[in-house]
Amino acid sequence: MKNEVLHYLNIHMEGVIVDGTLGDGGHTEFILKNTGPKIRVLGIDRDLSAVDRAKERLRPFKHRTKLVHGSLENLQDLAGQSGVTKINGLLLDFGVSSPQLDTPERGFSIRNDGPLDMRMDSSQTTTAANLLEKLKDAELISIIKNFGEERFAKKIVRAIRREQEKKPVITTSHLSNIISGVVRSPKYSRIHPATKTFQALRIAVNNELEQIKVVLNDAINLLDASARIVAISFHSLEDRLVKTFFRQEEKGCTCPPKTPICICGNKRTLKILTRRPIYPSEEEVALNPRSVSAKLRVAERVYV
Repeated sequence: MKNEVLHYLNIHMEGVIVDGTLGDGGHTEFILKNTGPKIRVLGIDRDLSAVDRAKERLRPFKHRTKLVHGSLENLQDLAGQSGVTKINGLLLDFGVSSPQLDTPERGFSIRNDGPLDMRMDSSQTTTAANLLEKLKDAELISIIKNFGEERFAKKIVRAIRREQEKKPVITTSHLSNIISGVVRSPKYSRIHPATKTFQALRIAVNNELEQIKVVLNDAINLLDASARIVAISFHSLEDRLVKTFFRQEEKGCTCPPKTPICICGNKRTLKILTRRPIYPSEEEVALNPRSVSAKLRVAERVYV
């Protein structure tokens, strides 16, 4: 959704855009190619290999970019360390990247066998295999049910435990086969029965939902007047967090309706520009089928 991102960021003559989910640098490259020389980008990603690939891709724009390895929850610190005090736009493209999915040894893919890893930041210690081994049944059921929205969570955990009595579950194909043995996809569905469980484990390993909450809150203090947040989500949990945050910040005051004067002190900080999410075009989905579930939402910083 590169054209939509560029349009909604509404980039002016100069300033700093933060690409908080840099990936391979595709969005950043498009922004830099279609803006003037005084637009700079601070690119952040927790996947060091992605940062390295982006540096190579963005080499022609090295004087307009600052690319750093780091986590969204540290946005304010990373911006400060890069000499950035105010930003003119924030792009957040949540979820797993194609290179991560297509690299079996990263452990994100259901269809390609690899270690049950799923770490976006390979320097962290906890993997998906660690969670399966260490979590109590109730904790694992909660993760799969709540993060994966999987109604067969109990059945899946029971199947995992039966298999673990025989040998450790440490590969993607092993886990995928366990789940396929107890859960069936609806007829004619192209979605693998293990998809929701893999999503849940990935979210838990990388603490993704908490990071979204933190970065959205921190962004408010960094955004300049009329600067915009453009957020692309790929599943309902991410989208719900973005939508709820935008609505809360647009409303501002949280006092009961009959309160004569505001006593909460909360002020409106955002104006929502997309009352309904923007979806990728049919042409984009045809070129990139993984974009089919993308939802783009935009809000603009206001000072009152």
